[in-house]
Amino acid sequence: MMAEKYKILGVDPGTNILGYGLIEVDNKKTKLITMGVIKLTKFESHQLKLKEIYLQLQEIIETYLPKVLAVESPFFGKNVQSMLKLGRAQGVSMAAAITMGLEIHEYTPKEIKKSITGNGNASKEQVSAMLSSILNTKFDTKYLDSSDALGAAYTYFNKSSNPLKGNKSYSGWDSFIKANPKKLAK
Repeated sequence: MMAEKYKILGVDPGTNILGYGLIEVDNKKTKLITMGVIKLTKFESHQLKLKEIYLQLQEIIETYLPKVLAVESPFFGKNVQSMLKLGRAQGVSMAAAITMGLEIHEYTPKEIKKSITGNGNASKEQVSAMLSSILNTKFDTKYLDSSDALGAAYTYFNKSSNPLKGNKSYSGWDSFIKANPKKLAK
């Protein structure tokens, strides 16, 4: 089981703009530590962009010492090349986290939207507004990539703090109690 106090780094991979968000969990309460974007448009080659993602994420990890990386997984769109580039950015993000010893979890955009708003088809703006409310923090929505990354981090928190959404699959409270009889208060 995870310590009572830990940090989660969320990443929304991108090769032009990569979003990141970091939350701290303390006794099942969350607070925003930082969020932002890594702008990569000034780098001419795809390889230099990937290198910069790796280096900057390692710096963020060294600075804030999260225990978990929650990363948004690329989804198939109309442009296969874009998906491949996003997949590489995700892979480099994961490699930076693995090198630093973080636990890694991937979530689809639909999973993140559903976890935050209850609607898997919510807009990026709705996710951002809900996170602003949940974390009681007003943040600049100029780059929704950072709030998407924060959404990935918060999705990990939601799934890890709910016994029915953990690593095992339960059909309801009855199956949870049957599998975990020691958790029943007497």
